[in-house]
Amino acid sequence: MKKSYILPLLLAASAMVSCSAGGTQRAASSTAATQARPADAFSADSAYALVAEQVAMGPRTPGSEASARCAEWMAGKLRAAGADSVWMQRGIVRRFDGEELPACNILASFRPDAPRRILLAAHYDTRPWADMEADPAMRCRPIPGANDGASGVAVVLEIARCIGAAAPSIGVDILLADAEDSGHSDIIAPGVRAGEHTWCLGTQMWAESEPYASRPAPAYAVLFDMVGGTGARFLREQFSDAAAARIVDRIWAEAASLGYSDTFVDRTGGAVVDDHVYISRAGIPAVDIIESVHPATGGFPPSWHTHSDNIDNIDPRTLERAGKTVLSLIYKEK
Repeated sequence: MKKSYILPLLLAASAMVSCSAGGTQRAASSTAATQARPADAFSADSAYALVAEQVAMGPRTPGSEASARCAEWMAGKLRAAGADSVWMQRGIVRRFDGEELPACNILASFRPDAPRRILLAAHYDTRPWADMEADPAMRCRPIPGANDGASGVAVVLEIARCIGAAAPSIGVDILLADAEDSGHSDIIAPGVRAGEHTWCLGTQMWAESEPYASRPAPAYAVLFDMVGGTGARFLREQFSDAAAARIVDRIWAEAASLGYSDTFVDRTGGAVVDDHVYISRAGIPAVDIIESVHPATGGFPPSWHTHSDNIDNIDPRTLERAGKTVLSLIYKEK
């Protein structure tokens, strides 16, 4: 995962969107219990199992066999969930050192005819280098990416399963992005000056394709990244507050209503160059749910960009809180 900046906000504030906070009244049906408390449909065990399945594939670095397997697996999960359309966006992206990488984004849509819709996003690729390993001999090996990659995908896929079983009143689009975590590394190119554009290559490819040129764009987007760590706390990410403060307010308020205010902490965290930055620049105000201020480091969790980013560090309760919060918000949209 990226490039965290625990410093003053660098991005100028974008236009904010105004969204209805009202709930939706639903007629009694076989899904009445789910509609009354839609967040309860989210399964922590299911989300955890989805993380484990990804990690078992091995590091999902762009162009690898594991990456290709993961792409097909995600597409299959979305089809099984009942998405109206699932497709793959393929292309070539250029890494900071000039190497060309094949990239494959997984895209899906539920209720594509709905005039109001939102976008859910995560990245599925893993960091090709363990930059933060204490042992230099370990730094050139790709990381498992249980939290930094698999956790966000797992939450999105579990939400997809839930909305496929009981459709909300709005449409939901999904972007599972490749090549997010191949940004600049001193291990590969020491001394090379490289900026934020070296990260989030799959999402940049997606944005350049103008995916909503001929149809209404989502009202806003929610990105899940590093949402599975034990005891994780999600503070308000600074670029999110600049682009979509009202949506941040709604998400954190929804979490508080579910009793998760100790996880969704309502104060400013770090500024993180992540996929949501490029989604916002494409005209869709985007919020990043991410653990950016860990008590032990002051930044990302200790497992970040190390081989400790494995399944042992994933807590189903953290996945559940991230997923249930946004799922609850989705069912309240109208």
